[in-house]
Amino acid sequence: MIRTSSESVYDVVVVGAGAAGVGAAVTLRHAGIENFVVFERHTVGASFASWPMETRFITPSYATNSIGMLDLNSIAIGTSPAFTLGVEHPTGEDYAMYLRAVARFFELPVRQGADVMQVAKVGDGFRIDTADETLQAKHVIWAAGEFQYPRLGGFVGSQLCRHTATVAGYEELDGDDFIVVGGYESGVDAAYHLACRGKRVRLFDKNCPWEEESSDPSVALSPFTLERMRADRFVEQVELFPNTPIESVARVDAMYEVTARDGHRFQTHVPPLWAGGFEGSHKLVADLFERRDDGSLLLSEHDESTVVPGVFLCGPAVRHNNHVFCFIFKYRQRFAVVAKAIATSLGLPAEELEEYRKWGMYLDDLSCCGVQCVC
Repeated sequence: MIRTSSESVYDVVVVGAGAAGVGAAVTLRHAGIENFVVFERHTVGASFASWPMETRFITPSYATNSIGMLDLNSIAIGTSPAFTLGVEHPTGEDYAMYLRAVARFFELPVRQGADVMQVAKVGDGFRIDTADETLQAKHVIWAAGEFQYPRLGGFVGSQLCRHTATVAGYEELDGDDFIVVGGYESGVDAAYHLACRGKRVRLFDKNCPWEEESSDPSVALSPFTLERMRADRFVEQVELFPNTPIESVARVDAMYEVTARDGHRFQTHVPPLWAGGFEGSHKLVADLFERRDDGSLLLSEHDESTVVPGVFLCGPAVRHNNHVFCFIFKYRQRFAVVAKAIATSLGLPAEELEEYRKWGMYLDDLSCCGVQCVC
């Protein structure tokens, strides 16, 4: 039975306690906003903790330095995953530990195990229904991320594949001959770790990201990934099939048969691995936003819905014109924009947010962010 909370109306409800949710919540603190709560369906950093145990961040972490450069994977001023964890490329579990440490340090009001079922506009505020209770808020920040929502479709028979997001560790996979569909970061990551275990891997991609000339990791593979592709084990064990889109996957007797669009067929005894990316959680609140021509959510200059004032989007799903904020070091630039908009509506000065300008995390002018890419 759902109960209605007897507490006063929250100024802000943040949905999600991953990198976006924790980072946005810390920024609310810096803006002088105290009456807020963070809802997390599982535990803080759960999406990162569920990564395959071998998977590491492709963007390198480093301790904040004297010239004011913030760790690329930091989500709060004065914090650094590299310094906290002592690693340059943290694992998902490592990064979840960092997020939990940040949440504890800033004493964020996180409610773990709170699954938000619906967000609805009611009068001048919002009704937030969780599995256990109903609360009210003046503003909502949707920061539920994307890693818990793998893209399972894409071609006929894709349901016969195993999405890389469901792999706890590559050492658990039986077999010696693997097919990986998708040659961006997660696909190469899977191929690399399987190759290191002496497995034969055939890696297919509809494009050829490992030869992309762009330096933006939203388009081309990161230097970290390209370096691993040059490793002896990778070169020896992995066969690359660029510009080879997959048409279908089917069961043929005891085999899995993968058919490319050009008609070529490939077989393996184990389910193909599907590195197809993620759909994102924003589809759960799409009714509160208008849609852009590319299908993403249309946002105001303050990352607010253009049709339902008071609901904001934070995280990798943020889009502005041709700007795509799909990495932490990109979308954290928008935390203070959202916090300032909310603080202003609450009549707060948000003086501490000026510090974000110094650290290069707060960009009102989208033309200067230098992010024009397609994830």
